[in-house]
Amino acid sequence: MKKSYSILILVQFLCFSLSLGGDTISVNVSVSSGQTIMSSGGNFELGFFRPGDSRSYYIGIWYKKLYPQEVVWVANRDKPLDSADANLIISRGNLVLVDRLQNSIWSALAGNINPNISVTALLRDDGNLILNDVSKASMPLLLWQSFDYPTHTFLPGAKIGYDKRTQRKQLLISWKNLSDPAPGLYSMEMDPTRAQIVVKWNRTREYWASGSWDGRTFSLVPEMRTNYIYNFSYIDNENESYFTYSLNNSSLTSKWMMDVSGLIKQQVWFYGNIDWNL
Repeated sequence: MKKSYSILILVQFLCFSLSLGGDTISVNVSVSSGQTIMSSGGNFELGFFRPGDSRSYYIGIWYKKLYPQEVVWVANRDKPLDSADANLIISRGNLVLVDRLQNSIWSALAGNINPNISVTALLRDDGNLILNDVSKASMPLLLWQSFDYPTHTFLPGAKIGYDKRTQRKQLLISWKNLSDPAPGLYSMEMDPTRAQIVVKWNRTREYWASGSWDGRTFSLVPEMRTNYIYNFSYIDNENESYFTYSLNNSSLTSKWMMDVSGLIKQQVWFYGNIDWNL
């Protein structure tokens, strides 16, 4: 009996060491190797991972409830870590990934940063990681969000767009290969001049276009008219142009992914499934 009790305590300790038990990173809570934070509803998890047979480490977000692991966002996709001895921390008003020598590998904010403000990073249940200024507890101010910097996956509520003020694009870029999330050869982006989505090779050569938005669908994607799962929207105003979507059924899990082969895959995971439906 004593031996069984000791094993139970060991298992509980290991489980505790693998999870921080919350959805927020703060000055007092950081994420190191083997630790994660999880969104409040348990849909997404953030932590360190190694893709495929890679020996490098990355900070990413993946579906918590689906197996095998499906990563939807990577922070340091072009700056891999050669060691798991690293930390994702709040430092001087910013969210920063530091290696074992405390060198900054990746940070959410660039440019002028106010080191005197109080910030927290929150992983939401839609998969969006947000950095808030919480100096005024009653009025948190959004400073940065991962939805503005997608990697290869387009989640409901995110945007594929173009900011007319900054000329910055929100686009999908494929992984280099299944073991390397570095930017690959294929991209999916907005062409605001023609109100359409385009897919490019090497960010220069267009090889597919959706056709212009007609108020309900993109003209060359007639399948959009027969869908019963999604609500599609195209917004064009003085500040930005973007395409976004939401789900009619909140119990479904869905994503668009820019595959390493250059294919855009629109996939749904129905409750009780063991794999994605294409």
